Amino acid sequence: MSDCTNSSTVCASQSERSEIIFPADSNALGNLFGGRLMQFMDLVGAMAASRHARSFVVTASMDHLDFVAPVRVGDLLILKSSVNRAFHTSMEIGVKAMVEDVREQKLRHVSSAYLTFVAVDSSGSRIEVPQVVPETEHQIRRYEDAGRRREMRSGETQRKKELRAILAPEWHL
Repeated sequence: MSDCTNSSTVCASQSERSEIIFPADSNALGNLFGGRLMQFMDLVGAMAASRHARSFVVTASMDHLDFVAPVRVGDLLILKSSVNRAFHTSMEIGVKAMVEDVREQKLRHVSSAYLTFVAVDSSGSRIEVPQVVPETEHQIRRYEDAGRRREMRSGETQRKKELRAILAPEWHL
């Protein structure tokens, strides 16, 4: 059984946010702007990261962002986030976005993403975060998957650094 009073468990920092989608949030087709959805996902992700780290957090990356289905004007958007894994100063947060059909009482998955946040102090310097304690089979799988994604991100970061070093002279005007 999960103990959400232990601040290092996944459930202790899980966060949720709800939004009603208005015309100002949408494009000419009445669909939520992708960038606005990303903003909502960043905010709910930051809530879980901040709760876990018990500090300020900054967004380092957002990846594996999937737009599964459109979100329409008038929809009730539900966003849920949880810490998948904590490293030294960073955390991977999983965010899932769903639309709730309030009449049918059903949820429809519309988007998912993995975000990396870094814990910082009031001067913006990185600080160590506590390790997260996965308890359920699902949480353990997400914990292990986060380690694999981190390795892939590290390889991609190195590749981009090498590419910038090669292309940098061409970028100067």
